[in-house]
Amino acid sequence: MALSLLSLIPPSPSLSSSSSSLSPLYSLYNPKETLQTNKTTIFRSSWNLRIKKRQLSLMVSRNSGGELDDMDEVQINRIGNQDEEDEEMTQTHSSSSSPERWDVLGLGQAMVDFSGVVDDEFLKKLDLEKGTRKLINHEERGRVLQAMDGCSYKAAAGGSLSNTLVALARLGCPSITDRPLNVAMAGSIAGDPLGSFYRTKLRRANVNFLSAPIMDGTTGTVIVLTTPDAQRTMLAYQGTSSVVSYDSCLASLISKTNVFVVEGYLFELPDTIRTITKACEEAHRNGALVAVTASDVSCIERHYDDFWDIVGNYADIIFANSDEARAFCHFSAEESPISATRYLSHFVPFVSVTDGINGSYIGAKGEAIYIPPSPCVPVDTCGAGDAYASGILYGILRGVTDLKGMGELAATIAATVVGQQGTRLRVQDAVELARSHDFRLNSVGTDVGS
Repeated sequence: MALSLLSLIPPSPSLSSSSSSLSPLYSLYNPKETLQTNKTTIFRSSWNLRIKKRQLSLMVSRNSGGELDDMDEVQINRIGNQDEEDEEMTQTHSSSSSPERWDVLGLGQAMVDFSGVVDDEFLKKLDLEKGTRKLINHEERGRVLQAMDGCSYKAAAGGSLSNTLVALARLGCPSITDRPLNVAMAGSIAGDPLGSFYRTKLRRANVNFLSAPIMDGTTGTVIVLTTPDAQRTMLAYQGTSSVVSYDSCLASLISKTNVFVVEGYLFELPDTIRTITKACEEAHRNGALVAVTASDVSCIERHYDDFWDIVGNYADIIFANSDEARAFCHFSAEESPISATRYLSHFVPFVSVTDGINGSYIGAKGEAIYIPPSPCVPVDTCGAGDAYASGILYGILRGVTDLKGMGELAATIAATVVGQQGTRLRVQDAVELARSHDFRLNSVGTDVGS
């Protein structure tokens, strides 16, 4: 027998006329309303989730090879402009003042990506293991860049979280809707040319980077070396991104946010768990949903207890691939992704698990919906999960109640990114995708499998 996720809970009234188009999210997050306790009822078309001590509302170029510190902003932007494969969005709404509320605020590592194509011999010369991610220091970064002298590479405001936020902002851009999505990010950048480059690049994509710069630091970077077999070797110099502090500014931003996203890579940083905990507490205190990205299997394994402290107590949404989902569950590699999805959904109201070419799953209340993969010719799989997450967040913010339809949009967005070079959803693709998926906001909910 199929188990319906949609129980008959009447929708709440809109908070204001300006937010009525997003009523499933906006109208239900009134911090003045009493939060219900010890409920475990799961939602209908308004996506009311009453879970664990709170009421949730959810529908369910080229550089000389020297140190980057010696480059000025013009040089960095010249490299970065090589990465502009389409025109960025023109800001059509006021940038002089902050919106009343942020639709999504992400907290993550802010690092500039320098991406180049190299051969296997290059990696051997530097004694680098192909396909791995390694932390490097200031001097090691300089040596790698010197070795890349003569190679062409691109600069971008990088990171898994920023990929998701940029795609989300492009899906919700002004050319699609009268009310574009307000998307922002917080983290740590320095008051150096790289930091200015990072902030400017996100701003051009309608993602506001809101944290003040650290004046005496160096912005973090990731050198991404791609070999002809499409494997990526990443060398991360954390710089200021290794310090993410909870302060009154971050608390204020979270207090007017509808969905707060925590990047899993933050769990790697010393003492950051305190920042994450305080931020999640503030989010729930103000009626926001909390989403957590798994980020990396080894990260989960090293910080398993910390992840579960956050996921078990605060997370309303979790994004993971099949390996990460199994790591959360302590399942073996033989266990199916659908089993992991179902297991996680006993603890987290909305679970999103991707499984590459095999498709993906959306889980809730111990059940899961299978989402078939969207057809594409793979070019570059990096960023597929980030793109998928943007589709889920877009569906939530637009009030989509059809779980399968939401998953199919996310899968299509992921396939679009996989079918191109680069990790970012292009503007024109985002516009076409958003317009082609004209969801019925009051559609009948999808049943979860038998």
